[in-house]
Amino acid sequence: MHNKLLNLFKETGIDNQEVLDMLLKGCSTGVNIGLSELKNKVVILLVSRPELLPIEVLLLLVQQMHDHPQRLKLEGQYEVVWIPIPSSEALTYNEEQCFEFFSKSLPWNTICQPQSLSPIVVKFVQQEWNFKEDPLMVVLDTQGKITNLNAFDMAIVWGAMAYPFSIARENELWEEETWNFQLLLDKIDPLVAKWVEEDQNLCIYGSDNLDWIKEFTAKMREVTNSGLQLNMVFVGQKNAKSMRRSKLRLGHTDDTKEILKQLLGLLDTNENHQGWVLMGRGCSRDSIKLQGREVMECLDLFPVWGENVSILGLVGAIRTAIEPKPLVAEPCHHSDIIPFAEGLKGTVLCAKCKRTLEKFIIYECNVME
Repeated sequence: MHNKLLNLFKETGIDNQEVLDMLLKGCSTGVNIGLSELKNKVVILLVSRPELLPIEVLLLLVQQMHDHPQRLKLEGQYEVVWIPIPSSEALTYNEEQCFEFFSKSLPWNTICQPQSLSPIVVKFVQQEWNFKEDPLMVVLDTQGKITNLNAFDMAIVWGAMAYPFSIARENELWEEETWNFQLLLDKIDPLVAKWVEEDQNLCIYGSDNLDWIKEFTAKMREVTNSGLQLNMVFVGQKNAKSMRRSKLRLGHTDDTKEILKQLLGLLDTNENHQGWVLMGRGCSRDSIKLQGREVMECLDLFPVWGENVSILGLVGAIRTAIEPKPLVAEPCHHSDIIPFAEGLKGTVLCAKCKRTLEKFIIYECNVME
């Protein structure tokens, strides 16, 4: 049976029915909606312990995979089937209680009797799919062929936008992404999404140090009470960790890649138990990251940089105040060409020497012959 399963996944079938029947062989009641109703659909096998996931991660997964607006547009083209695997041959009391609760609460299909799974299937999942403790989301296309051995991280990051949840689609999604607030805050909350879309000034922060959080929020209250328009969002680390695992699993290990560099920076800061802050505009790729004591030092300098926000923007004003200006013996000669837009600020800082750039006007003809 083990060899038959191996061969079955290598073959291209007519549909996914033979594969699913083989995997769930011996489960007396199958899945809640029946195997036949999974025909011609992408099937995501969520393999986990009966305890499944910490509640905050589970709620995020349900939001991304079931409540995501994109799911309605897909019209049931994919289904999630939960396969809980006990830690031993029989469910422990705790596992049984967890399974009873989650199987009745989750909006997904689930095997009705986990203990009826064939031991050969369990061994196959452990050996061939490398299932240990962390949950897997193994993706089968409409023909029953495996297109992704673990789509869990991409499900957390993109949700239904990741359909059909293949490795190829995961690569496409990363190619389309840029490092900005939308990547970190996407779908976290409707109000936050509105702030991002409106390109408002944002401050997202994270820490596991309660004393640091209290000190930071107290100082930020003083700053915002002075009139600075700044929306604050506290975020955890789990989404950033999902993004890092996804990129590393795909082989995106080149540290010159901006997204991976930024993610590693955030995670390293948190693992050192330092608070961190990212500030910038919602739709801009330009942001400033501060950590630990330098956050407080920056806020103490608010009287210096606060009055320049309307001229230089939030990021430009902070950089001007906290970053040392290099000693330049000769003219810098650096230039930036910025397309005209209504409301464009009149003052722009040089990316190299941090001095104010002189403004020129260029007229360009783009008419094709």
